[in-house]
Amino acid sequence: MADAGVSYFSGRDGVRLAYREVGAGRPLVLLHGMAGDATLWLHGGRAETFAAHGYRVIMPDFRGHGASAKPHEAACYPPDVLADDGFALLDHLGVDHLGVDGYDLGGYSLGARIVVRMLARGAAPGRAVVAGQGLRQVLGAAGGVGSLLRRVFAGWGTFAPGSPEEQSEQWLRTQGADPVALLRVLDSLVATPREALGQIQVPTLVAVGADDERAASAGELAAALPRSTRAVVPGDHGPAAVAPELTAAIVDFLTGHAGHDGRPGRAAR
Repeated sequence: MADAGVSYFSGRDGVRLAYREVGAGRPLVLLHGMAGDATLWLHGGRAETFAAHGYRVIMPDFRGHGASAKPHEAACYPPDVLADDGFALLDHLGVDHLGVDGYDLGGYSLGARIVVRMLARGAAPGRAVVAGQGLRQVLGAAGGVGSLLRRVFAGWGTFAPGSPEEQSEQWLRTQGADPVALLRVLDSLVATPREALGQIQVPTLVAVGADDERAASAGELAAALPRSTRAVVPGDHGPAAVAPELTAAIVDFLTGHAGHDGRPGRAAR
């Protein structure tokens, strides 16, 4: 794992937020999944791999996660606050996110959903990566992981041993999760309608694990984005996040070895 010390910036509301950096060169901002943190991108040398291809890899912790502040007040989690924090990070880095092809942007799972929100709100990276996410979630449909997490947060400490809820709770505890803050994060998420997806002109890689329950929905998301390239990598939702094939697909896309000319690409396995 790369030695990436923690630095801090302020959200637009003054909340203290953390990020890590590896490498030098073109900025590549990578967003993690729900209940995770920036170390998602450090495991297995992935950030170092991107850095070796000429990138300054910038990996924030969402508010309510990792080394970032975890306030409990609802006022600290207004609608779309994670996208707001993403724009605040770009401002902190001195990146012109609305008009200059000066950076790339990617995310996995929740991070991918926030990438879509930023794109829908006018972010203009040269290329974007939306991994481990499907159209259903982007459209704000109920159910899935969000519903499971709400059950876990509501019944924290009360579940039968071995139940899905108890297993999820134990995993969250190993992550140092704050259930109050994470529930606030869930409440802040905003849907992106199909019409807004159809207006996004940034070349976007939509990648998903072959065994991820979101795989079919990821294909629908790729179809909804005018300039998408698809990649299918081995594994379910969790294993796919750290699969070497995902790293390779992202590198190929960012460096121009995978087509991003607006036409759907072939699935990579």
